[in-house]
Amino acid sequence: MTLMEVKNVQRVFGKGESEFIALNDVSLTIEKGESVAIIGKSGSGKSTLMHILALLDRPTKGKIILDGKDVTQIKEKQLNHVRNQQFGFVFKQFFMNAKDSVLDNVTLPLKISSVPAKRRKELAMKALQQVDLAEKAKSKANDLSGGQKQRVCVARAIINQPQVIFADEPTGNLDSTTGERIENLLFDLNQSQGITLIIVTHDEDLAARCDRKIRMRDGKIIEEVK
Repeated sequence: MTLMEVKNVQRVFGKGESEFIALNDVSLTIEKGESVAIIGKSGSGKSTLMHILALLDRPTKGKIILDGKDVTQIKEKQLNHVRNQQFGFVFKQFFMNAKDSVLDNVTLPLKISSVPAKRRKELAMKALQQVDLAEKAKSKANDLSGGQKQRVCVARAIINQPQVIFADEPTGNLDSTTGERIENLLFDLNQSQGITLIIVTHDEDLAARCDRKIRMRDGKIIEEVK
């Protein structure tokens, strides 16, 4: 079943002599529950494509269809609601409030959604148990190792039971052993819960674990491999 369609999307930055076409007439379809790797060298357009897919940026031209609805022109408030309810994010940079507790960092999406405090804590503890960090709930984020911080980010990404997890170089700041643990965690969520997994990566080994690889160059998709 189709989750998302990208139709003839172009993303242009700047004007005149400084104009840069980051995405050039890109079209693709993403199915519910699949894992997709978007790969390419720096400047290929892979991160721009992920930002468009995640509704963090709007295309200059073209359409984004999510669950059969055109979300290209919807208002920012609606976009924020869709992202918060349907998407989870895991980035190479952890984007955590270092002085807050692990629990507070994980519950942030629910706080934005005005979920009551008791329910926030229940869901956060469940998410932390899934990433084997329940015992760190009261710890300050600043006191965690890199691998633990990334697991907290995964817990934060799944607390809303999202349809999609977007992961941008999720193991980029981790050693190989810790990185493999994060990979296993993401693919387990994909396979056991049916969460669609979209990964931007330079890592060919990580990309090979996905159902499909989308290779980009100069703002265009040059290859799709299943």
